[in-house]
Amino acid sequence: MPQDRLILFDTTLRDGEQAPGIALTPDEKLAIARQLARLRVDVIEAGFAAASDGDFYGVSQIARKVEGPVIASLARCVPDDIDRAFDAVRHAERHRIHVFQSTSPIHMERMLRMTPEEVMRSIIESVRRARRYTDDVEFSPQDATRSDPDFMIACCRAAVREGATTINIPDTVGFATPEDYVELLRRVYDEVLDGRDNVIVSTHCHNDLGLAVANSLSAIHAGARQIEGAINGIGERAGNTSTEEIIMAVTTRADHFGVEIAANTEEIVPTSRLVSRLTGYPVQFNKAVVGRNAFAHESGIHQHGVLRDRETYEIIDPKSVGAESQIVLGKHSGRAGFADALAKLDIVLEDEQFADAFRRFKALADRKVEINESELRAIIRYGESRADQTVRMISMRVSGGSDVTPAATVRVVRGDSSESEEFAGAGDGMVDATFDALKKAFRLDVDLLDYRVVPVTAGADAMAEVNVVVRVGGSTHRGRAVSTDVVEGSGHAFVEALNRALSAVNG
Repeated sequence: MPQDRLILFDTTLRDGEQAPGIALTPDEKLAIARQLARLRVDVIEAGFAAASDGDFYGVSQIARKVEGPVIASLARCVPDDIDRAFDAVRHAERHRIHVFQSTSPIHMERMLRMTPEEVMRSIIESVRRARRYTDDVEFSPQDATRSDPDFMIACCRAAVREGATTINIPDTVGFATPEDYVELLRRVYDEVLDGRDNVIVSTHCHNDLGLAVANSLSAIHAGARQIEGAINGIGERAGNTSTEEIIMAVTTRADHFGVEIAANTEEIVPTSRLVSRLTGYPVQFNKAVVGRNAFAHESGIHQHGVLRDRETYEIIDPKSVGAESQIVLGKHSGRAGFADALAKLDIVLEDEQFADAFRRFKALADRKVEINESELRAIIRYGESRADQTVRMISMRVSGGSDVTPAATVRVVRGDSSESEEFAGAGDGMVDATFDALKKAFRLDVDLLDYRVVPVTAGADAMAEVNVVVRVGGSTHRGRAVSTDVVEGSGHAFVEALNRALSAVNG
């Protein structure tokens, strides 16, 4: 493999599955492994075969049925673990045994209860045993970044002498900073590889300080040519390096990292969604590359720029990862974003109509987080149906409850007058009270023939479309309004219907 080729080692099914609350079935692990193969990662760490019969079965299923990537199983420096790992992966087209042993003082003293000499001996014996099964053996000194560097490097050198072909340096508890990690990796590259071109230096970083991806990428400049990560960054505690972020970082900034990868980037979002669905772990909205907002734009300035040229605010083409750019309509959106949304719906408005619709949109956006297509269409339909208003309602107040009579007060202006008048009403409910007050304001004898409220969207901030039909004299008149407040929308729909009636009465 060329020296500028970066190996993607995905541990979603091993380290990722260790995250609290995740318990994948063998069939679910197989489904994810097949998707990882479509993503074209180089190595799939399918599990910890010695952990349980279920894990052994899951790893062996993947080894038998998934083609393309190397299939690996983790093993402690314990003979039975190594034997079990090989039994699980032996049927794979290409397989690997990944052995690990802790080398930090706190792990050796408090967890293993072993001396450094005993740890060294276990590493030598275990790599030697794994090497008898396969010529692809990886060794990891667990908690490497809190280990004595000299001892950790000595352990890695011993592993290489016994035939390890990959030396992985885990930042097991996310303790390192990029500067620390680069210095350590350079020592490993210089002192462990010592000019060998048949041994790969690898990274395995956790995200406890939010530095997993940064640490992993920084190590490339220190000679690392394998990065271990998990889809969506899942894993123990704060998780692992995100596989998808590594892929897109080295792809987007190829000028900086100077390495090549084999990944099929268009499978990134499908892979992320599958892992999220099967693990039950949601992807945070602002997650890089795969989050819901990764390619979403609400700010008017950003929308205007993206609509002129995507690259003004998007350094990744959404289509390249299996996603789409989104112009999200909300209170920060400007005229450019609003116009683009209308164009996508094939809605054409004259300048005055557009200005009126935009005002209604902004008024609604102040109440809602996002405006969707259905709500946008409702806003436009409302504008199309509105009659010229002789009497305009400029404010309304309503009150009610189980132990008080519902009441409403409306304030209106007539024609071009700047003087307002106030009218009060009461009724069986707040809508009925509002209608009573408006009848007085319009000075019309009105019968309500039909009243319907149709939800445009679902949720606590749902937008509703209110339709009313009234009879004044011998004629019927319709009114319509949209609002997130049913009472307010009902009032505006009633005002529209009464204005139509007033226009008919006045001829």
